[in-house]
Amino acid sequence: MIRRWRPQSLRLRLTLWHAGALTVVLVGYAGFVFLFLRGQLMAELDRNLGEDFELAEESVAIGSNGQIRWNSGAYRHEESEADPARWVEVWIGEKMAIRFPDMGLDALRIPAAPGSLAVGFSSLGLAGDRHVRVLQKPHAVAGIPAVIRTVRSEERVDRELAVLFLVLALALPAAVGLAATGGYLIARRALAPVTRMVARARRITAERLQERLQVENPEDELGHLAAAFNEMFTRLERSFEQLRQFTADASHELRTPLTALRTVGEVGLRSVRDEAHLRDVIGSMLEEADRMTQLVDSLLALTRADSGHWTEAKERFDLRDLALDVAGHLGPLAEEKGQTLELTAQASKAPVFADRTRLRQALINLIDNAVKYTPSGGTIRVDTGQQGTRALLAVIDSGPGISEEHQPRVFDRFYRVDPSRTRDSGGLGLGLAIARWAVESQGGHIELESHVGHGSTFRVVLPLGSESGPPVPTDSKP
Repeated sequence: MIRRWRPQSLRLRLTLWHAGALTVVLVGYAGFVFLFLRGQLMAELDRNLGEDFELAEESVAIGSNGQIRWNSGAYRHEESEADPARWVEVWIGEKMAIRFPDMGLDALRIPAAPGSLAVGFSSLGLAGDRHVRVLQKPHAVAGIPAVIRTVRSEERVDRELAVLFLVLALALPAAVGLAATGGYLIARRALAPVTRMVARARRITAERLQERLQVENPEDELGHLAAAFNEMFTRLERSFEQLRQFTADASHELRTPLTALRTVGEVGLRSVRDEAHLRDVIGSMLEEADRMTQLVDSLLALTRADSGHWTEAKERFDLRDLALDVAGHLGPLAEEKGQTLELTAQASKAPVFADRTRLRQALINLIDNAVKYTPSGGTIRVDTGQQGTRALLAVIDSGPGISEEHQPRVFDRFYRVDPSRTRDSGGLGLGLAIARWAVESQGGHIELESHVGHGSTFRVVLPLGSESGPPVPTDSKP
C-alpha cells in the first residue's frame, strides 16, 4: 500500500502551504487578467466591425447598370489594402453581390451563405489556422433586401494574448519560487521561538522542574503556549514535591510502628516469659499493627481517590440521620475524654443525594479530629440544616483553634499544625485530607473558620437534593 508523502517539518509544511496558496491566487489573478484583456480586445474588435458596418451602409449603392457598387468617396480602403484579412461583403439572397476589396484571396473567403451565420457577431476559423470576427446584419440597398457582412482578422488579438500568456508563464514560476523562499524565511523566523522552547524544554527533567520556558512575547500565540507550558511545569513541580513529601511522610509513618513492633518483640524475647508479660507484649504489638492497618487503609483510600477507582453508591438521605448515627458511634470516645458531644438540627430536613459511606467517613474524621484537639471538659457540637439550595453540616469544637498561617494547609496529607504532637494524640495527618476528598467527590466543599483560643468550625456544604428528584444545582462555593 502506497503511503501519501507528508513532510515532517512544520516549517516545510508552512512553506508549502504558503507557496500553494499563493500559486492558486496568482493563477487565479493571471486567469482574470488574461480573460479581462481578451474581453477588452474583442470588445475593441467588435467596435471596429461596427464602424466598418456603418461605413459600408454609407458606401454601398446601385449603379446605373442596376448593379451594386461602392461609393469610393465614402469608403476608404487604404487600411483594408494594408490588411487583406479585413473586408466587406454584400449578399443578395444566397449570392454574394460584391466583396470589397476583392483581391482574389480564396483562402480568406468565408464559404458560408448569410443564412448559415447568426445575425450579429461571430468568430470563425478559416483555412491556414486563421481566425476572423464577423458582423452580419440585414440592410436594404435602394429597396432591395441585402445582407452586409464585415470581417476583421483576430490575428492582432491572438498575438497580444500570446505575448501576455508567455509573460505570465515565465513570471508565474519565478513569483512562486520567490514566494516559497520568502515563506520559508518567514516560517523559520516565526518558528524560531518554538525551536528555542523545544531546546529548553529538553533540559527540564524531574530534577530540574524549577526551570521555565522563556516567554519572549506574552501577547502572541507562542507566548500563550510558553505560558501554558510554564503553568504545567509549575503543577508538575508541585505534584512531584507533594509526591516526595507524601512518600517521605508515609515512610516515616510506617517506620515508626514497625520500629515499635521490633522493639517490643525484642524486649519480650529478652524478658522473663511469664504469661502476663507475654500478654502485654502481644497487646502492644497488636496496637502498633492496628495503627499500621489504619495508615494503610487511609493510604489506600487516598490512592483510589487519586486514580478515580472508587465505586459510588449514591442514595437520598437526610444529613440529620447521618449526623445522629456518627454521633452515637463516637459518643463513647468523647465521654472517655470527659467531653460533651451535642447534636443540634434545624426543624427542616437537609436531604442530599450522595454516597452515604463517603460522607460518613468524612464526618467521622471531622468529629474524631475535634475530639483529639478539644481539651477535657470541652464541648463538640454537630449542627445540620439547609440554607437556600445548600445542605449544611458543621462540626464545632472548643479546642485551641488554628492560626491563619496553618489554615490553608490543614487539609494537606500528613500535615500537622503542631509537629511536636505524637501519633497517639495527633493522629496520622490523613483524616482531614480524606474528609475533603470525600466531600468534594460529592460536589460539595468544606469551609474552615477558626480563631486561636476560640475553637474551630468545619462546615460541610453540599448541593441540596429533594427526596424524589436529583440534587438542586448550586455553586461550589458562596
